[in-house]
Amino acid sequence: MNVDYKLIGSRIKAARKGKGMTQETLAEKLDVSIGYISQVERGITKISLDLLAAISGILECDVAALITESAIVSENYKATEFAGELRDLTSKERGLVLAFIKLLKDNR
Repeated sequence: MNVDYKLIGSRIKAARKGKGMTQETLAEKLDVSIGYISQVERGITKISLDLLAAISGILECDVAALITESAIVSENYKATEFAGELRDLTSKERGLVLAFIKLLKDNR
């Protein structure tokens, strides 16, 4: 089974930013380099379960929230991420996304 490490990394980044924490602060708490945190957040480095558990403790979030539906074989993992991104858009931006989707479907 393949795992979408970019998705996990983006969730870690969002949780870190939600706590108002810098990569530097997180790296210090984990005793790793800032570069390592950057690579994890970009999905370049495969994160260990131990480090994932430590990050979830520091960021006060559930490990499951960071990895849920990150398996590439999951049919819904992109849909869930897409829905989350849509929630952050304004009504006007959602209208533009909807128009773009319709355009894509019409040109298949």
